[in-house]
Amino acid sequence: MSTITKLLKKENFGLLFLRVFLGGMMMAHGIPKFLGGKDTLMVIGQAMGNIGITVFPLFWGFMAALVETLGGFLVIIGYQFRIAALFLTFTMVMATLFVYKPGSAFLDVAWSIELAIVFFSLMFIGPGKYSVDKD
Repeated sequence: MSTITKLLKKENFGLLFLRVFLGGMMMAHGIPKFLGGKDTLMVIGQAMGNIGITVFPLFWGFMAALVETLGGFLVIIGYQFRIAALFLTFTMVMATLFVYKPGSAFLDVAWSIELAIVFFSLMFIGPGKYSVDKD
């Protein structure tokens, strides 16, 4: 068996690679939301209006930023992984609803839909062997 074939059969390494870069990208999306301040968080929190929740937009914006930042970190280290993936799935569904407007191009929402599918799938797959949870 060649070295490349052996390397490609390392599912746990693949999950680690996916977790580190996917979690890092989520953190890269979440941190600027905090840095944008109250106004940014208010706008983001208004996305909850798409499911009928119009109260406390600052709170919901803060929660979205927290899920992306802390959830991304938890995905990286593989701690409370399935819960983090669940919250990130919900956040990506809300991001899809926030960006989608009637007549908008599919590519406007494709990224958040793809991430929702990935995080939803990861809830079932788990973090792999190289994680804090080790399940």
